Amino acid sequence: MSATPTPTFSSVTPSPSATSSVDPNNPYGYTPSTSTSLIFVTLFSITTLLHLIQLVKYRLWWLIPTILLGGVGEIIGWSGRVWSSFNVDASDPYMMQIVCTIIAPTPFVAAIFITFGRLVRRLGERYSWLTPRSYSVIFLTCDIVSLVVQAAGGAIASGSNLTSTENLGGHIMLAGIVIQMIALFIFTALAIQFFVSFLGDRPIRKSYEAPEDSTLTLTNSRRWDGKLKMLSLALAFSTVVLMIRAVYRTIELADGWTGPVITHQIYFDVFDAAMVTSAMFAINFFHPGRLLFNRSDLAESEFSYADKYRTSSGAGSRA
Repeated sequence: MSATPTPTFSSVTPSPSATSSVDPNNPYGYTPSTSTSLIFVTLFSITTLLHLIQLVKYRLWWLIPTILLGGVGEIIGWSGRVWSSFNVDASDPYMMQIVCTIIAPTPFVAAIFITFGRLVRRLGERYSWLTPRSYSVIFLTCDIVSLVVQAAGGAIASGSNLTSTENLGGHIMLAGIVIQMIALFIFTALAIQFFVSFLGDRPIRKSYEAPEDSTLTLTNSRRWDGKLKMLSLALAFSTVVLMIRAVYRTIELADGWTGPVITHQIYFDVFDAAMVTSAMFAINFFHPGRLLFNRSDLAESEFSYADKYRTSSGAGSRA
C-alpha cells in the first residue's frame, strides 16, 4: 500500500465544503473574503492607533513591546489575507498571515499579566497566592517562551518547501500555543482565587509592615472603587476571549494544515479575529493608564499612608 503524500502549504487541497472549484495550489482551502479582511485590518489599525496615543499620554512605554507590537502584528497578518483574497495561490501572503496572526496576541497577553500584578498590589497582595512581582516574572517567562517557540515554528514552516519540515514547523507552533494556553488557564485560576479571597476578605497570607521608604503600603488596603472594578472586568473579559482564541488555535493546528477547522474561514473570523479585536478594544475603553497607573488619588493615598506610618513609627520609637 502506497502512502498518500501530505499536501504542502503551496498545494493544499480544499475541503469539499469550502469551494466547488478545487484549486490544488490554494493553501487555505477557501478564498479569504476581501471585505472581511479589510474590516479587520481597519479594526486592528484603529485599536492599535488608540493604544499608541494612550501609551504616549500615560507614558506607559512598556506597552510598546506588548500591546502595540501585538496590534502591529495583527495588521500585518490581516494585510496578508487581503493580499491573498486577490491572489489566493501565492505562498508569501499566506505565510505572512498565518505566522503573524498566530504570534501577534502573545505580546498582548503579557500586558494583561503585568497589569493584573499591579492590580493585586493595589487591592492587597495578602489575598493572593503569588506576590505581584511573581505574576510578572512567572507568566512573562511563560509568554516569552511561548513567543520564541511559536516564532521558531513559523520560521521553520515558512523556510522550507519540504512537507516534513513544514509539518515540523506546524507542530512547534502548536507547542507554543499550548504553552500559552496552559499559562492562561493557570493565570485564570489564580486570578479567580484572588478575587474570591479579596471579596470575602479572607487573606491567605499574613500582612506585613512595609519599610519606611516603601510606597507599596496600599497592600494593606481593600480599596476597590469604580475605576478598579471596570479595569478588573476588562482584564477578566480579555483573558476569557484570549483563552477561547488559544483553545481554537490549539484545535486548529492539532487538526493539521488541511483539516476541517483550518479550511473553514468562519471559524477563524469568529474564534480568532473577533476574540483578539474584542480584547484590544476592551483595554482601549478601560485603559490601565487611566484606571490604575495614572491614579493621582491613589498616589496621594500612598504618600499619606506612608507619612502616617512614619509618624506613628517615630512616635513609637520616641516613646
